[in-house]
Amino acid sequence: MKIKCSTCKKKTEWLDNPYRPFCSERCKLIDLGAWASGKYMIKTGTEDEAGQQPSEEETGNA
Repeated sequence: MKIKCSTCKKKTEWLDNPYRPFCSERCKLIDLGAWASGKYMIKTGTEDEAGQQPSEEETGNA
């Protein structure tokens, strides 16, 4: 089965691919670097739309 690499979008084999869902170690490291630099973030329920944590006054914990 062929899949698209999530970094470069190149078609690659799923089976016997030690880097899946990536096509290569290079693409895997590019993705890891993006996470480490903060390019990707998982939003939490306590962040406002700008990605800022609410102040103590806004949360009522003053």
